[in-house]
Amino acid sequence: MRSTPDHSAALDEVRAIYAELEKRPLDRQCVARAQCCHFRLTGKTPMLTLGEALLAARGVRAAGRKKLTPHPDGACPMLGRDGRCAIYQHRPFGCRTHFCQAAGGVYPRRHIADLIQRLEALDEKLGGDGPRALEGAVSDALARIG
Repeated sequence: MRSTPDHSAALDEVRAIYAELEKRPLDRQCVARAQCCHFRLTGKTPMLTLGEALLAARGVRAAGRKKLTPHPDGACPMLGRDGRCAIYQHRPFGCRTHFCQAAGGVYPRRHIADLIQRLEALDEKLGGDGPRALEGAVSDALARIG
């Protein structure tokens, strides 16, 4: 049986960063909207650090999936059959900071730069390679968590 590293502290740090984001007074109206999840249509794909990918992978597992399957229309592979995010509580920082115009547009970088730096520092601590496209990052994280 293969031993997998315990990423509890890293996952706790990512959750703390997401909690800090939620406390910031930036008006957003995301109620599990999915327009921004259609990457081929928007031309935008979230980039994830290793810590974010590990947390998203936990969400994929909690949703009962063992691997990601590419979405046939180029949308996020974590959209469920109902067209909603299957890992909404575990969604990455890029999804939370809404490049989605319907939810309020992009967060001004000056409001979140410190949180991005924390995610990048955690990525370095975990031995990550910097932000990577969502599908590859989460697929690799799924393999890491076994």
